Amino acid sequence: MSVSQSTQTVEQQEFFNVIQDRRSVRSYDPQAKISREEMNEILQQATLAPSAANLQPWRFLVIDSQELKQKLLPIANDQQQVIEASAVIAVLGDLEGYKLAEKIYGMAVDEGYMPAETAKSFVERYQGLFKSMPQETVRQKISIDAGLVSMQLMLVARAKGYDTVPMGGYDHVKFVEAFDIPERYAPIMLIAIGKAAKPGHPTVRLPIEDVAFFNEKPKE
Repeated sequence: MSVSQSTQTVEQQEFFNVIQDRRSVRSYDPQAKISREEMNEILQQATLAPSAANLQPWRFLVIDSQELKQKLLPIANDQQQVIEASAVIAVLGDLEGYKLAEKIYGMAVDEGYMPAETAKSFVERYQGLFKSMPQETVRQKISIDAGLVSMQLMLVARAKGYDTVPMGGYDHVKFVEAFDIPERYAPIMLIAIGKAAKPGHPTVRLPIEDVAFFNEKPKE
């Protein structure tokens, strides 16, 4: 085995370890803190996730104030990780994210990734497309993108030695009211992040033959 092949194998195993070690942790060390600098690093890496037309409609409300976490607690069905974790990240979907198309594609032009004319046509195409879509269709699209960035965020956190748990069990209406979320932003999920006080429970997964079908329809 060559040195490059050996290095690749080690890198692959490290990545697989991150995936396998990720657990949904619900008990956190309340003394463990994540600096704003490191939180920004985690979020920056998470935003390398793919999105439709590269419009990146995810937005993050990082709640690391103990007072605000206490305010969130009853809204999140009194799940203790809300107040024990270093922070709770509310992942929001921007229903008007297409408005940043000009900035996004302009940055791509500046980096030499595409000609200015191509960028201009993309801006016109996607702004027109999203403006004409029913809001429910836009919501579905941004929910997919927000799900992708959320999974990437949790893997980045694990790679940096932190633990997470995604939470869908909270009152969306009360959350919007309590944190004064503008209408253009749709709450997707909450993610608690911090250092585990207790490891997450091992889980089982269905065998691959129950979930993957090659060149045939899924079983009845």
